[in-house]
Amino acid sequence: MFAFDLSKATSKSVIGQSSIEIAKPVSEVYDFVVEHFFENYTLWALEVVEFKPVNDNKMDVGALACQTRIDQGQKIESTFEVVTIEKDKLLVLNGLSSPFRNSYIFDSIESDTKTRLTFSFELLEIELFMRPFEKLIRVAIEEGTHNTVNNIKNLLIPDTESEAKPD
Repeated sequence: MFAFDLSKATSKSVIGQSSIEIAKPVSEVYDFVVEHFFENYTLWALEVVEFKPVNDNKMDVGALACQTRIDQGQKIESTFEVVTIEKDKLLVLNGLSSPFRNSYIFDSIESDTKTRLTFSFELLEIELFMRPFEKLIRVAIEEGTHNTVNNIKNLLIPDTESEAKPD
């Protein structure tokens, strides 16, 4: 079984993580999220108002994309890079213009009839003046991870009533 090590997070980072079970084989969930990332990302990341691949690479290590998000009423532009891809297991994106890391982890369950999708968002640094708001930032990140996995599940299996559980 594949394990993702969050212990590399620094004491200055803030991490949110949520998991959800999806009644689809891991290959289908992985295909939707990773193989068709550039087409599907804005379908589950509803706060993204502009998105485009930068270097027109296929979805592989080194691929770059720019996004504009509206978070808490703020317009935030960032560029990120695909840093890790493991077929049917893992996708990791690192922010280049902002200190963040996104990870999508795919685990096959129940004889590959279901997938456990885990999404984590790690804010790698918080500026000193923002430290007093760390708990609020953590809550917003956890809510974002929860929404991400639920949105993906609802896109793959419409009218889903179950929701993700924060880890």
